[in-house]
Amino acid sequence: MAAMSYPLLEKINSPADLRRLPRTELVKLAGELRAYVLDSVSKTGGHLGSNLGTVELTVALHYVFNTPHDRLVWDVGHQTYPHKVLTGRREQMSSLRQLGGISGFPRRDESEYDTFGTGHSSTSISAAHGMAMAAKIKGEDRKAVAIIGDGSMTAGMAFEALNNAGVSHGGLLGDVLVILNDNDMSISPPVGALNKYLARLMSGKFYATARESAKSVLKNTPLYEVARRFEEHAKGMVVPGTIFEEFGFNYVGPIDGHDLESLIPTLENLRGKKGPQFLHIVTKKGAGYKLAEADPVKYHAASGKFDPAIGFVKPATPPKTTFTQIFGEWLCDMAEQDQRLVGITPAMREGSGMVEFHKRFPTRYHDVGIAEQHSVTFAAGLACEGLKPVVAIYSTFLQRAYDQMVHDVAIQNLAVVFALDRAGLVGADGATHAGNYDIAYTRCIPNMAILTPADENECRQALFTAFRHEGPVTVRYPRGAGAGVAVEKQMTAQPWGKGEIRREAGKNGGNRGSGPRIAILAFGTVLYPALEAADRLDATVANMRFVKPLDHELVAELARSHDALVTVEEGCVMGGAGSAVLESLQAAGLNVPVLVLGLPDEFVEHGDPAKLMALCGLDAAGIEQSILKRFGARPSLVRPAANQ
Repeated sequence: MAAMSYPLLEKINSPADLRRLPRTELVKLAGELRAYVLDSVSKTGGHLGSNLGTVELTVALHYVFNTPHDRLVWDVGHQTYPHKVLTGRREQMSSLRQLGGISGFPRRDESEYDTFGTGHSSTSISAAHGMAMAAKIKGEDRKAVAIIGDGSMTAGMAFEALNNAGVSHGGLLGDVLVILNDNDMSISPPVGALNKYLARLMSGKFYATARESAKSVLKNTPLYEVARRFEEHAKGMVVPGTIFEEFGFNYVGPIDGHDLESLIPTLENLRGKKGPQFLHIVTKKGAGYKLAEADPVKYHAASGKFDPAIGFVKPATPPKTTFTQIFGEWLCDMAEQDQRLVGITPAMREGSGMVEFHKRFPTRYHDVGIAEQHSVTFAAGLACEGLKPVVAIYSTFLQRAYDQMVHDVAIQNLAVVFALDRAGLVGADGATHAGNYDIAYTRCIPNMAILTPADENECRQALFTAFRHEGPVTVRYPRGAGAGVAVEKQMTAQPWGKGEIRREAGKNGGNRGSGPRIAILAFGTVLYPALEAADRLDATVANMRFVKPLDHELVAELARSHDALVTVEEGCVMGGAGSAVLESLQAAGLNVPVLVLGLPDEFVEHGDPAKLMALCGLDAAGIEQSILKRFGARPSLVRPAANQ
């Protein structure tokens, strides 16, 4: 197949090049940009539907605004691939989301055009408002634009920002433009010629001048209030903007977000206006790619390479069962057994494996939108009334509801189960999505329990154990598949707060010799690389299962019977499970050398998960080498390799 040609796009190395194009060329440029994004993602994987939907908007924004002097803040940041292509990173798209390559999200240290990192959602209006106010304070003439998806508008933080941005602060009012990228909401009337006309009319000088003139004439007359109410209701009949007007924004729209002939003049009008502006555009996920248009959920993101002509196809070999699937199956089975179970997700039905639960138990399924704080306190309210809520949430997203975990759940010791998906490294999504900190930030909360299952079957049994517990508890499990352990249908509660010995030095065919006797305490799925390393070193291995309550008796027993301990976890070392073991030894008055292995005190970059684990020293070879480096590479300690 011949390589695709992008004659216009190849001339664009910065937005300045784009702004030199005749306006008549922009539609063609958008077509090339859409094809380039599709081709790029088909080779690297990544978010697809949302980026195809923002092509024309991206072209229009960089054409109208003087970027990077004017600030663009994208929310959520996974819709910025067209933005990256137009801002000098076209040739780097082949490295997207790969180790050492460019990020799938905006990063301030990657480009001056990435004005704010937005891996999580609903932050753009706050950030853009801050930038707009900074410009006012510094006396600079610049615009700040927040591009926010309709899903992100479900979060309370977005409305907190609107509430703040629409009012004057000591006489200062920021020049912020909020663009609502609406690709799924039902509030919008059909987008057609009438709406285009109204949008251009309401964003233009004539409307604004007439409006202000009428205000000044009627200001001190009884007709003023009548006229104001008439304008609100008349406007509300054709546009759903009354709520945004009440926040102090001038509302314009909705308009077709794929129509450059409508977008560009509307943005030009809004660029010249002072104060808070709100533009409502309607776009289509996957626009221009029929497969993605027909199934926007399926084509939200590509996990790997695919043929654009064919689309996503099922692999010839069925993939391993993932932890997310294990959770989804358990949730349905548990719901059948216990009518009190209620499942909650903050806008991650597919990602958290709750599609089947939603289908089978619709009245007990609650998607609360991107509102993590609400999801936790909502669960607390359910628990107060004797129900058993299960909050399915990514580890990184639970960070946003920390106060609610403490005040609304833990202080009241309510029986809420937190199923923490994506615990540990997540690969291509990088630092913004990695679940590296949940052990540390939940371990310090009184009443909170933490379970770390090692494999698929343990995950099912740990969830059952957590559900039976009368108090708050987290069950953490990683993205993707585990060791491939068969899952038992029967649910059996694990002994509360107890670990187990999975390998004992000298009893598994080892040849320990006279070297130090090592015990590895593994928390979670790192048990399996720990077992592999232990086979080489002839070390004891404990599957700890619980971080809290920690099995203090097992820790003490291993400390007394071994020369040194090694803790291993796929979580941050600061305040994590290793710290819990150190605290336990100190409390017991036991003095034994301890090596704590886990994720370093830095933000781990995006890349292949296996490579990242190896870089962090958490694969079998890394664990072995760390032990040898710390406790000495005595020949008697290491078993001969099998081929020697």
